[in-house]
Amino acid sequence: MNFKYKEQRRGINMKLLCFILISGACFFTLSSASAQGNSGKPMTNADSLEVKTLYFNALREKTIENLPTAVDLFNRVLQIDPANDAAMYELANLKKLQNDYPKAQQLLERAVTIAPDNTWYWSALADNYEKNNDIDKLENVFAQLIRLNPDKVDNYFDKANVYYHQKKYDEALQVYDQIEKLTGLSDDLLADRQKIYLKQNHTELAIDQLQKMIDANPVQIKYYLFLSELYSTNNSPEKALKVLQDAEKINNKNGLVHLALADIYRDKKDYESSYNELSVAFAIPDVDVDQKIKIVMGYLPKFPDPDAKASALELSRIITVAHPDEAKAWALYGDMLLQNGKTKDAKTMYQKSIALNNEVYDVQEQLVRIEIGENDDDNAIKDGENSLSYFPNQAWMNYLVGVAWLQKKDFNKAEGYLKNATSLELDDKELLSQSYSALGDCFHALNDSKNSDVAYDKALSYNPNNAFTLNNYAYYLSLRGEQLDKAASMSKRSNDLQPNNASFEDTYAWILFKQRDYAGARQWIEKALADDKTNSAVKSEHYGDIMFYLGNVDAAVENWKKAKANGDQSPVLDKKINERKYVE
Repeated sequence: MNFKYKEQRRGINMKLLCFILISGACFFTLSSASAQGNSGKPMTNADSLEVKTLYFNALREKTIENLPTAVDLFNRVLQIDPANDAAMYELANLKKLQNDYPKAQQLLERAVTIAPDNTWYWSALADNYEKNNDIDKLENVFAQLIRLNPDKVDNYFDKANVYYHQKKYDEALQVYDQIEKLTGLSDDLLADRQKIYLKQNHTELAIDQLQKMIDANPVQIKYYLFLSELYSTNNSPEKALKVLQDAEKINNKNGLVHLALADIYRDKKDYESSYNELSVAFAIPDVDVDQKIKIVMGYLPKFPDPDAKASALELSRIITVAHPDEAKAWALYGDMLLQNGKTKDAKTMYQKSIALNNEVYDVQEQLVRIEIGENDDDNAIKDGENSLSYFPNQAWMNYLVGVAWLQKKDFNKAEGYLKNATSLELDDKELLSQSYSALGDCFHALNDSKNSDVAYDKALSYNPNNAFTLNNYAYYLSLRGEQLDKAASMSKRSNDLQPNNASFEDTYAWILFKQRDYAGARQWIEKALADDKTNSAVKSEHYGDIMFYLGNVDAAVENWKKAKANGDQSPVLDKKINERKYVE
């Protein structure tokens, strides 16, 4: 059970506790009951002195958090003076710390019986009943607190809340009438009454009260918003729309009005008007930026619908205009640009976001991914290594920086970052597959075939359908003339996964060539050349090699010359052309 003002009440208790620990004398007075001993006889001066000594010693132990000793000393106080309400209160608080709420409740109930005018005891008992969800007993507690402090509004609200949970709605409304006499009509009072009216299905009373608030405060837009929401939830969209239009006439710069209008129009399936209202609201800086971002994110389930993507893009742009100093606004705009295929512009937005706040890792990862995709390896390394100075344990960033160094052919540096990635991430199979695959490329470039094969095998153990790993591993095995059956199987699998990929088709053709299946090799190299859009010198040379072994020397030389024209300047190729024969 949650009471609106309990935190204020607890705050007072904490202040009281501090006061007790300083003064040591706040509660310690002898009532007529506590002046008697265990047998009902008056305590002697010696008993009284011992009780005081034990009490203050207990407070001291409590202060230094020696709680078991404090509990023992307070119990000894009560053995000598069973009616010592101050000791009961302190011991009850210690029992609460031990989560012994039943014992704490017994002590506090005794304390309020002995000292019924002590507000602190009643407040502590209220807290205890609340913890036990003992609603019925709370009713009397708040009645007592109101009796002791009739001007304290918090207790009235708490009592009304008890009635609400007991479903005593009329009684709660009576308490709200008392509050109104004390404070006048407030937003809290208005909201609580509305809640009860709706529980009672007295919608007309809720509407009437809000209309009275509007009549008394015609420039207070919040009451129009409350009323429109009430109409909307009660299936009266036209009335809700009319209220909002009235509010817009009073203040057309209120973003919440435009957001509410957007909701109304959306429910009416007038999507153009809804979007227009959103655009107006988003341009108003007073509307919370997080609320705007949440609305834009609501478009994501509608992707890839082009209208949804375009709307989200424009709304995110408007957010950056209204909130130019918000890093999250620029990051969102970058995301939407990326969704719309505007990679270069997205990169600029991510850079702006990072300039405003470099403590958001996800934005930095997006930036580095774009830079790698653009083959901008120098900036990928610069931005990636800068990110790792703040987030050294991010496995994906280590992988991305490793890939950038790999593309720059600094294989030793690439190896270091890629190994970091595999050591930092143990569960992300995709990352592990990609990292080990890149390590396989590194080791191959470093002429370490053994470790290259081990890395590729690990990559495939995490993702056996990693087409690029299958292709690269197969190709490097074929270059070495090793495990050709395994290479052929992997290459065929890569082509099944990604058909019409010229590089993959060329790999399979070359493996078949190595296996002396020249007819099969010709079939696949011709597929590769048909799908190739790059005028690849390697594929032309391979075609020439295959045609030579098929006995067509003229076709072989023609393709070798084509490979040379496409940029291959190797001495081996020149020798093939000059000698008109295949050379290893």
